[in-house]
Amino acid sequence: MMEVQAKETKSSSRFRRICVFCGSSPGKKPSYQLAAVQLGHELVERNIDLVYGGGSIGLMGLVSQAVFNGGRHVLGVIPKTLMPREITGETIGEVRAVSGMHQRKAEMARHADAFIALPGGYGTLEELLEAITWAQLGIHNKPVGLLNIDGYYNCLLSFIDKAVEEGFIDPAARNIIISAQTSHELLSKLEVCTWTT
Repeated sequence: MMEVQAKETKSSSRFRRICVFCGSSPGKKPSYQLAAVQLGHELVERNIDLVYGGGSIGLMGLVSQAVFNGGRHVLGVIPKTLMPREITGETIGEVRAVSGMHQRKAEMARHADAFIALPGGYGTLEELLEAITWAQLGIHNKPVGLLNIDGYYNCLLSFIDKAVEEGFIDPAARNIIISAQTSHELLSKLEVCTWTT
């Protein structure tokens, strides 16, 4: 009886697949790497598949390996030019090679029901901000989450608050970004997110 209830809870997510943006570097803090693995486990626990940038290194490699090892489907979308740099050893799950960055983002967005950003650099920021912009413009109404490990994104959130204060971002659009410090808390918030344009 207890097992049945656990399975029902496990499969109750509104999301079939979540797109995760994150670094092809592991970062300097072990907490970033741990967060990537925990996010992967949380997706598995909720029966959610992964779509991501296709790399097998850094945080990308950690989150995708955790999801794949948990038995969920992993779809990696990577530009052909980045394959030698971001894939080492065996690929993880299904890898779809595309012609460039624009096609990569469009393909990831097409397959995802929500977006989550882990710590990362320019590429992660660019992908995250495009997902936020598309939500603001009404191109999609998929939730956008920020996994703010150890305050990594505090400066970005402060900047966005400043842009709201200065009249460059509508206060209602500030609610596009759902932020939390743990994957469990973030996914729980995304599950009940009702923001629409």
